[in-house]
Amino acid sequence: MFKTLSNIWKVEDLRKRVMFTLFVLLIFRIGSFIPVPNIDKSVFESMNEQGTNIFGLLNTFSGGALFQFSIFALGIMPYITASIIVQLLSMDVIPKFAEWAKEGENGKRKLAQITRYGTIILGLIQAYATAIGFNRQYNFNFVLDPSFATYTMIAIVLTAGTAFLMWLGEQITEKGIGNGISIIIFAGIVAGIPGHIRTIYTDKLADAGDQLFLNILLVLLIVIAVILMIVGVIYVQQGIRKIPVQYAKRVVGRKMYGGQSTHIPLKVNGAGVIPVIFAVSLLMFPVTIAQFWTGQTWSDWIQNNLYYTQPLGMVLYVLLIIGFTFFYTFVQINPTQMADQMKKNGGYIPGVRPGKPTSSYITRVMSRITLSGALFLALISIIPIFFGQLAGLPDSVQLGGTSLLIVVGVALDTMKQIESQLIKRHYKGFINK
Repeated sequence: MFKTLSNIWKVEDLRKRVMFTLFVLLIFRIGSFIPVPNIDKSVFESMNEQGTNIFGLLNTFSGGALFQFSIFALGIMPYITASIIVQLLSMDVIPKFAEWAKEGENGKRKLAQITRYGTIILGLIQAYATAIGFNRQYNFNFVLDPSFATYTMIAIVLTAGTAFLMWLGEQITEKGIGNGISIIIFAGIVAGIPGHIRTIYTDKLADAGDQLFLNILLVLLIVIAVILMIVGVIYVQQGIRKIPVQYAKRVVGRKMYGGQSTHIPLKVNGAGVIPVIFAVSLLMFPVTIAQFWTGQTWSDWIQNNLYYTQPLGMVLYVLLIIGFTFFYTFVQINPTQMADQMKKNGGYIPGVRPGKPTSSYITRVMSRITLSGALFLALISIIPIFFGQLAGLPDSVQLGGTSLLIVVGVALDTMKQIESQLIKRHYKGFINK
């Protein structure tokens, strides 16, 4: 492992990419502690005590920036929401978007630009709602000199922070290692781990008295459970189904082409952690808005029923994960295009006729393995909720499968990129020894 890590620094291009990524993450962490102007900082203490609501999860994703109410308080969530909307509209809802989605890289750039505009619009709306909602929730003592001009300034600062994070993520994707947006979410979650460990120690070990031995066993069980979940996530994330493909021999001039056998690797979880991020973002939206009108009948119903730890919210959470897993997998892999490409190149699946039968066969196989991957994602997302309640963990400790899936999934994807760079330059990677 140490030799492999040392090989990273021997490749100049890879070394620059890693250093650039680390530098961007440093900027992200510094920005998480720069407060928004005209805010009463003493309110932060009461916000940190409220780990029982949705703000605890939002704070986890933003790397603690929300409870600091820094310039990055909104995090990257407006961008994720805008991405969901644009991708849904690209499924033949808006013909122009559907046309761009089929144009390749040029179309992707146009959709990416629409996503950026959508991020700014959603960011402004969420920034106004956050500032006004927090000020109302804390008896109008949160915002100093509340007025339209003050709220507008706060909204502009928060939106600019989200736009800057979006730009940093794009820079990581282009010049660094891994998917930039996922890396930023990953960094935010990892930054909160020391605080969670400290909270568990304070709650379960410090001044435990006669319960010290039992609490030590409980903490050990928590560690073992986390390790087992990590192993399970890695096992499923790396799992693939190989569909054999045979290419017919072709004679071109005096040379013979084709005739080789290969396979199509279909991942059990081809969508990665994207469905979990999409699901939790979509489910958090109504609960977050409702918390700004606490005391109203409709608001209390939403908070008491749609939060993902409640029965109804948990069911919706599972259904959203399964739905987004199928949606994102089939967006990435189009069985019809794959079958047409195979037919043009003289390829076929043994025992399956080329054309539509091949497309139907690939769709059927993808549906089966995607269902397995979707059920696993849903299972690993809700099991820690029950485990945390049985263990009596503080609500402020986000021991969620959501965070675990994101951290492990992003780490695996980033490792694969580093792996490919090392193997391409004849260095041993993490997997191939």
